[in-house]
Amino acid sequence: MTNRDDHRILQDIRVLDLTQYFSGPLATLYLSGLGAEVIRVDPPTGDLSSDTPLYAGPEGVSVERKTEDDMGAVFLKRCRAKKAITLNLKSEEGKLLFYRLVEKSDVVVDNFSVGVTKRLGVSYETLREINSQIVQCAITGFGLTGPDAAKRSYDVIAQAMSGLMSITGEPGGKAMKAGSPLADSISASFALSGILAALFHRIRTGHGQLVDISMVDCLFSLIYDDPLEAYDQLGMTMRQGNRIPRFSPFNVYETQDGEIVIGTSNNEMWRKLTEVMGCQELATDNDFGRTAWRLENNDIVDGVVEAWSKTCSTQEALAKLETAGIPSSAIPDIHAIKGSRQMQARGMVTPLLHPTIGPLPGLAAAGFPIKFSDSETGYDGPAVRAGQHNNEIFGKLLGIIDEDINRLKDAGTI
Repeated sequence: MTNRDDHRILQDIRVLDLTQYFSGPLATLYLSGLGAEVIRVDPPTGDLSSDTPLYAGPEGVSVERKTEDDMGAVFLKRCRAKKAITLNLKSEEGKLLFYRLVEKSDVVVDNFSVGVTKRLGVSYETLREINSQIVQCAITGFGLTGPDAAKRSYDVIAQAMSGLMSITGEPGGKAMKAGSPLADSISASFALSGILAALFHRIRTGHGQLVDISMVDCLFSLIYDDPLEAYDQLGMTMRQGNRIPRFSPFNVYETQDGEIVIGTSNNEMWRKLTEVMGCQELATDNDFGRTAWRLENNDIVDGVVEAWSKTCSTQEALAKLETAGIPSSAIPDIHAIKGSRQMQARGMVTPLLHPTIGPLPGLAAAGFPIKFSDSETGYDGPAVRAGQHNNEIFGKLLGIIDEDINRLKDAGTI
């Protein structure tokens, strides 16, 4: 049995976090989960998401702030385990302070619109002159290059432009976005990968570089595994609902008391399913026994499966399917997922902490999803209010005396 290393993988890596909203803060949250020192750089007015509904505080969750301690629930989740300073990058003195921080840092992350870093004087071209080893990651809707680079984007725009919405929804139905903001969250994951790769490159070369993450690129790279352009010639609709066009049966089916998902990926699984359903003859039927026929006649196949599933309770159906080795699942809501023994065993549901009142009753946050055999990961500490670490960062790290810190605060620089 190996001994786990208390030294976090990204310990001693300092990250300057210029991000807001979701994609950027999630990327830097992942970095903090690996042990990096993440310093949130907010404007003196504070982080926007801390004052965004839904609010969480001593009186629970609400759409309006009820107490002074109420803070945005997403802020409390996304800004865990980060330090926080305030700095006015639009002022010359604020810019110079940021440059001093860049000299002592390893990574800068932003999700500004294209052109904003240049206007603020914090573009990669500027920062690499200050610190040639700096890694800067820019997360944007369309990337830093190309004719659409300057366009503004939200998650739903990226889902549309990447093609994801064109294949999401029921056949013949209205285009739908995914239920979660996937463009934001997936681009954050790609940003983490890019930053880690750039840090590895720096070890080998001694030089930093710019990491350019496009939300649209990230989503497109995931959906284009399928030969989508061939659907028309095969007589298939782009929107397949819960189906996967390569497999049949593969869908959501009603039970006596709910719904389940059943997935079969080959004829052997279909044979096992027919045994569970008590219609073994369909495994070798001239029609049902052929994958191509089942794909072309999905509705008929689904009808057979659902006729069986409706005779069972959800738990009865799942027990039979699991015994036969057929991939299947109930469709739990967040309440059931939070109580799941699997999620608890993996440490994926953790208390949501408030910086002044501690754990918030009834609310939780996701744990760190990457596990290592010999290294610890996770989020140490709650989100903190803007400027919480001004004295530590400006005083101890940059050596600015208290008198000057007070002057900078009075001037609106920090």
